[in-house]
Amino acid sequence: MTYSYYLWRGQRGADNVGVDAESVTDNPLALNDPPPTAVQEGEPGGAQGTPAWLREIQPASQVSSKVTAHKLVKIVAVVCTVGLLGGLAAGVWFLVRLLLRPAAAHSPAGLGDTKETLFCNVTEDVTVTDPRKVFYRISPENSLLEIQLEKLQTWLPVCYERWNSSLGTLVCRQLGYLRLTKHKGVNLTDIGPNYTDGFVQITSEYKTNLENIWQFRGSCITGKVIALKCFACGTRAKLSRIIGGMEATLGRWPWQVSLYYSSRHTCGGSIITSQWIVTAAHCVHNYRLPQVSSWVVYAGIVTRSSTKLVQHTGYAVEKIIYNKNYNHRSHDNDIALMKLKTPLNFTDTIRPVCLPQYDHDFPGGTQCWISGWGYTRPDDVHIPDTLKEAPVPLISTKKCNSSCMYDGDITPRMLCAGYTEGKVDACQGDSGGPLVCQDESVWRLVGVVSWGTGCAEPNHPGVYTKVAEFLGWIYEMIENY
Repeated sequence: MTYSYYLWRGQRGADNVGVDAESVTDNPLALNDPPPTAVQEGEPGGAQGTPAWLREIQPASQVSSKVTAHKLVKIVAVVCTVGLLGGLAAGVWFLVRLLLRPAAAHSPAGLGDTKETLFCNVTEDVTVTDPRKVFYRISPENSLLEIQLEKLQTWLPVCYERWNSSLGTLVCRQLGYLRLTKHKGVNLTDIGPNYTDGFVQITSEYKTNLENIWQFRGSCITGKVIALKCFACGTRAKLSRIIGGMEATLGRWPWQVSLYYSSRHTCGGSIITSQWIVTAAHCVHNYRLPQVSSWVVYAGIVTRSSTKLVQHTGYAVEKIIYNKNYNHRSHDNDIALMKLKTPLNFTDTIRPVCLPQYDHDFPGGTQCWISGWGYTRPDDVHIPDTLKEAPVPLISTKKCNSSCMYDGDITPRMLCAGYTEGKVDACQGDSGGPLVCQDESVWRLVGVVSWGTGCAEPNHPGVYTKVAEFLGWIYEMIENY
């Protein structure tokens, strides 16, 4: 990858500014030209019949020096004027280039070109404010739901009273899992003496938002606590790359898919359930219902040539939904969903990725990964056959929105990842693919490859759709369709 941005990023390039000075020439009378020959009196055309034009030049010695001096002054004036205008034009040209430099790249930079990094001294934010008042987790030992309230520093089990499956689904989604798969009440006598600090219980008025329904209790009336399991995602099988990347092995990114339109790889995507794929709106927004049948999704592959094999028959697309607020000019809200006609069969090489947790942002500097079949150089004309992967650190919005990077173009629905010096990035053909970050033991789809200026250019990192801002929309679309 340099990553699927080259195609979409290029739309942001500004026109080059330049001034061409035309050369000015003059051919005055030479100072050493001989004077006109005098006409002798008595000869034809003599003094009595001398033409007017000849009479005017007869005093050659007196007039020629005046004419020559006058023309010399004109020449000097013209030369000075041209020089002044040329210097002014050159000054304006350099000023315009200097003013435009921070806003956008005008031409692809060399991979080793880091001269622009001298202009970017914005300090990276390494911490983020966590707005959450309630924290959730599922114990890996016994599957018990545990909650930590804002004012308490202890993880407490949840009483079974007033519990239902709808609450289970909400809790799973808070944790970045698409749905609840199993829940039950467990007797306190079966969980041992580890929980002695109290319990969390659902209040009687639990129709408010999830954050406000919990209260501390010293005991559970029913003598039971909640155990639950959520939809499994974000894991990889234990199996034996993008400008600056390496080739990926089969099963390393099992949620990565290739989206083909009319038998050609067009974009990447990420599996979130057996029937739903997340991709970028700019990949699909021009394709309406009549063209849905032209899309095919290939999963469980790392080489595109394997799509021609019988065992890798693509999955037909039933529905395409892109966010209604997508803006093709600014690339804001650049996210879409694809529903497959037939469900995927999950294997070691085909698995879903987890979504982000609600209200939880990764700080700038967090090491994440991109993957895709996009161009490996900005000037490429062929998409590589093998899936590439590369590590990229997240960049805070504050830094990415500074004048030395994107100068305010990054909206709250976008995030940036990459390096100040460039070299590693997504490029054309990677659009819609995943930016994933590991959170404890699972991988989460933090971003969707969206846009950027050029590919792997200094001070112009990749820009990604911020998936955490679309969790409600994703869940709503999946439930309604």
